[in-house]
Amino acid sequence: MERENLRGCRRIVVKVGTSSITYPTGQINLEKMELLVREVSDLHNSGRELILVSSGAVGAGAGKLGRMPSTLPEKQALAAVGQGLLMQMYEKFFAEYSKSVAQVLLTRDCFSEPGRYLNSRNTIFALLDYGVIPIVNENDTVAVHELKFGDNDRLSAMVACNAGADLLMILSDIDGLYDADPRRNPGARLIPKVSVVTEAMEANSTTRGSSMSSGGMATKLAAARITMANGIPMVIASSDERNVIRRIAGGEEVGTFFIPSREGYAARRQWLAVGSAPKGVLRVDEGAERALVHQGKSLLPSGVRDIEGNFRPGDVVSIRNGANQEVARGISNYASGDARRILGRRSGEIASILGVCDYEELVHRNNMALV
Repeated sequence: MERENLRGCRRIVVKVGTSSITYPTGQINLEKMELLVREVSDLHNSGRELILVSSGAVGAGAGKLGRMPSTLPEKQALAAVGQGLLMQMYEKFFAEYSKSVAQVLLTRDCFSEPGRYLNSRNTIFALLDYGVIPIVNENDTVAVHELKFGDNDRLSAMVACNAGADLLMILSDIDGLYDADPRRNPGARLIPKVSVVTEAMEANSTTRGSSMSSGGMATKLAAARITMANGIPMVIASSDERNVIRRIAGGEEVGTFFIPSREGYAARRQWLAVGSAPKGVLRVDEGAERALVHQGKSLLPSGVRDIEGNFRPGDVVSIRNGANQEVARGISNYASGDARRILGRRSGEIASILGVCDYEELVHRNNMALV
């Protein structure tokens, strides 16, 4: 894959580090934040879908209260204060460009527990359909050790995979990956392109970011491993670079470009189709089959004639036609018991049958792969 191909990327995740939007004091750098918002808004105006993963809550809280955290409860308390301040400023700046934003706070189990994975995925898709720019951060206030990502670099990579993004940009206080630490070695050279993250790269990237951040180049390489394995290109660049977001999206040679594996593209497309283990079967009629195969529609309860197996929301199910041929695989919005109750019924009847209608579809097209 070449950089020029980035011009065709439609759904883009932009991760911005703490040092890119705050001063060393923790106070928000208004000029930098405003420039970031302007670039994201302008790219959004071009018809792209944008998801912003933003660090800075702990730093903003520290700046607001004038104290540095030394324990986990103190860090979480400062995150609670700073997250509100961070969103307040984002809301203000994005509103100047007539953009709507939404706060999305995640913990690790949002990606490991099927039901929560499905809910977070569907929520982000709904926000993008509304033209909203989701602003994602780790839920530092409540996350315990086993539910923490530890850094927003890895979080941004997992968000990119969850949302089916076409590109991840990680903006930091360094302009890419070097063959040595440029802060210690003036002769260090920028690596413009990476096709494989090697052990040598990781050994040379053990430094951490600022005192307010949780990441460094090591966590960015971990994020690159995730995205490259899932067929998503990634670019590390400096947030101080002029028009950096527009230039990366335009295919310019800025920062370090991590090339996704060809196998990753196939894996991302085919995971539902051939790599997942279905927990149940939804048998559909001819009309539903045509809608799925030829029109790219979601699977509604009205098109399902029979259900086999026991499954939970978020489990993968096999969608088969009357001849028992597998048409598609997808993630079910409903548990098998509720799915049987609304079998063959119209979406408008779901609420009266179940008491609530969380989803109009049994399987949404965004969570489905044709076989």
